Amino acid sequence: MEEVEAISEPAEAPLIEEPEDKKPRRIGKYNIRKTNTGIKFDLKAANGEVIATSEVYKSKAACLNGIKSVRTNASLAELEDQTNEDFEKCKNPKFEMYLDKAGEHRFRLKAKNGQIIATSEGYKAKKSCLNGIESVRINSASEVIEEE
Repeated sequence: MEEVEAISEPAEAPLIEEPEDKKPRRIGKYNIRKTNTGIKFDLKAANGEVIATSEVYKSKAACLNGIKSVRTNASLAELEDQTNEDFEKCKNPKFEMYLDKAGEHRFRLKAKNGQIIATSEGYKAKKSCLNGIESVRINSASEVIEEE
């Protein structure tokens, strides 16, 4: 009798417990992909939207360490709003929100050692950037890692 290999279902995003008045919701995932110069990851929200991107790493192991660092630091990070003229500096880990040359709001997540471990896209509105930071805080806990 021939053995049949089991086909595994795609990993389903884990649930986050919400207060009783809200239903549990799905959280995002990490997507690892190769580039011309190495390997990087995107953190995606449950809706599939990219909310943060890593630097390019030389190896998959280094990339996985980057994911681990985002998981660890995002929940601990304070917000340093550099869009305010007299902003207060925060200790690492931190989210730095700033204006880019095009006048768009962006953020970068810095680890305890000060290294940038994730960056955002540009947002026209400050509120959208703040929502992106909150989304990273929530979705960074995901254990789901997929490869392209």
